[in-house]
Amino acid sequence: MASEIPALPQSYAPGNDSVFSDRSGFYSMDTNVPGLSKLILNKLNMKDYGEYRAAVEGKAQGITFRNYKELFQKMEETFKFCTSCNKLPEHLTEGQTLKRCVKCLNVYYCTKDCQKKDWPQHKKVCKMLRLVAIDRLVEWLMFTGDLPFSTEKWSKSVAEVKNWEDWLAMQGDQTSCLDAILSGANMTALWKNVSRPRPDDSDLRQSLWRIQSEFLSRVLTVGMGIRHFSLDPYAKPLTIHLAGASHNETMGARVTDYDELNKMSPGHQGIEIVMVGPEVVDGPIMRPPLRAFGPKHRVYISAHKGLYHQFWEDVVETEEGARPDLVVGFHPGFHANQGLIEGWLPTLLLLRDYNIPCLFTMYSEMELKCSLQILLELEVHIRDSGPNPFTSQKPEQVQSCPNKTPVYCNSHYIFFQGILPQEDAEEPGPNN
Repeated sequence: MASEIPALPQSYAPGNDSVFSDRSGFYSMDTNVPGLSKLILNKLNMKDYGEYRAAVEGKAQGITFRNYKELFQKMEETFKFCTSCNKLPEHLTEGQTLKRCVKCLNVYYCTKDCQKKDWPQHKKVCKMLRLVAIDRLVEWLMFTGDLPFSTEKWSKSVAEVKNWEDWLAMQGDQTSCLDAILSGANMTALWKNVSRPRPDDSDLRQSLWRIQSEFLSRVLTVGMGIRHFSLDPYAKPLTIHLAGASHNETMGARVTDYDELNKMSPGHQGIEIVMVGPEVVDGPIMRPPLRAFGPKHRVYISAHKGLYHQFWEDVVETEEGARPDLVVGFHPGFHANQGLIEGWLPTLLLLRDYNIPCLFTMYSEMELKCSLQILLELEVHIRDSGPNPFTSQKPEQVQSCPNKTPVYCNSHYIFFQGILPQEDAEEPGPNN
């Protein structure tokens, strides 16, 4: 969600014997808006983080909503706090209510004075946050099956598809597909049950594309990694590990989610995607990785819940799964706090020492610079880095700090492999 995770309260900060999980990210919201994580639990009728995690993983019992209206209302209430003074609803005086900005319909204020005080900051992002508010609701169609919509066969080679413009040129006119979603029962139910007017069709079409782009950004970024490291899916089957896979990537994941790779390389020898991470959510992809290569011309997705370096010891070293041809990390975030570095350090050293081709993505240029510095300190050989031509088009809001400039999934990348050559690792002297 956020490109910058604020410092954690001491009571939640991971210790030397701990590993970062989204628990610390969840509670870190309280450093900006005291009690925001508690508010979210209360609005969702949950008593603690464990219950929230169980709900995310689809294991919660008895957490139901009477109708769609109540569902969307509870979701929206988790965003209700004064953007200026950070007051939560329970901290308001009698007669006070939080009022929403009428332009973006995204942020709230407890008084007109707070709104006026905040306007110099909010006006910089108000238009963008209007899009975020629409996307936040339309994204529900990912769970109804309306999104992602189907894509066309590739009429160009992988080498010719270098950015979104090249990819879109192969897709033809998507109007009929988008109009079918716009007029569908789920889109109608969505705007019937949310407390805001339905945007016009043009806004909704653009929102559908932004959400589609976020979904496709991951698979097209993987394709970019395959191309960069000159991996040939026609010469042999490929095994690709997604290290640090989160609940965002695996919640609602389907076994067909990476089938765009089939269109990218039709007739390939077989591609296996293994999602590994402590926050992996149970579902159809939660199955063991393949010991032998899977069927040709297909993408096989599996998942493993745990830390990557432990997965390597338990599964890869014992030959219960294949060694990877490429390791991808979507937003590892190890720049953010000490707990993240502690969790990622054994994995980063493993990937370095085994000379594994790697591709990591970041939310922002700031995160890219910080991550590069950490990797260089670990003497990792950086092969390339920069803006991702397949970045998501969907802006991401920092929930606890709404006026921060929105960021984009996979907006930047780093390619790295092996240990930094010794001559590059030496300090520059007077003669070099």
